[in-house]
Amino acid sequence: MTKPVKIYTIPTCSDCNNAKRFFKEQQVPFEEFNCEENEEYPKIIWELTGKQIVPTIVIGDQVFVGFADHFSEIRELVSQQ
Repeated sequence: MTKPVKIYTIPTCSDCNNAKRFFKEQQVPFEEFNCEENEEYPKIIWELTGKQIVPTIVIGDQVFVGFADHFSEIRELVSQQ
């Protein structure tokens, strides 16, 4: 994997859980940042996007707010790895 994948989540978010499931199924390593466990993570999301929406997914230098809305782009990026 040449581009690191980071995902900012909360446990009750179905879109977050779908994204994590997709990465696991595709065997894409990712680092999860649970926003309920650390108050710094929402601040990082705000700095990245100007919003506080999960999931926020960072692949290399690309940032996606939401998973389902950006599924095609995310799938293409991780399939190139």
